[in-house]
Amino acid sequence: VDALRLRGPAVETIKLEAELDAADQLELPEQNPTAAQLGLQPQLAQLEMLVNPTVETLQAEDALANAGTLEIIPMEQALTLFVWSKNRVVPVRLTEFSVTEEAFDPHLNPIRAKISFGLRVLNVDDLGFGHPGGRIFMTYLGNKEQLAARATSVAISVLGLGGLP
Repeated sequence: VDALRLRGPAVETIKLEAELDAADQLELPEQNPTAAQLGLQPQLAQLEMLVNPTVETLQAEDALANAGTLEIIPMEQALTLFVWSKNRVVPVRLTEFSVTEEAFDPHLNPIRAKISFGLRVLNVDDLGFGHPGGRIFMTYLGNKEQLAARATSVAISVLGLGGLP
């Protein structure tokens, strides 16, 4: 039955929300001068750079275009890893990103922000087995297999079924 055949790793997506708050750092401004001067702007800018090319990259692309060189494929971004414990290190592409700045200092620097992420796990179908991200994915998948083997199975009778039809 073709419907039961696996053609490769499943497409995985991850969605999460995170809240950043500079309140603790602002209590000791002498020890946290960057937070005192800029609030959360450096951290937010670092996250935003996951979805934006650098100025240097854009200028290089523009110079090539002005020289008459046509680049067919889009610019390649750096490999992004989502690290959520030692067993969950996985290459991802950021598919959704939004920031809600909720509180500000007197200079209008954000000091509390909520961030929403949508991530698509990049697997060997996307990157290939020889790509560093492909190797990281294979390690992640191996870790997942080992974790799944440690889970206890539940008998079908727990669901009130005597057996499969």
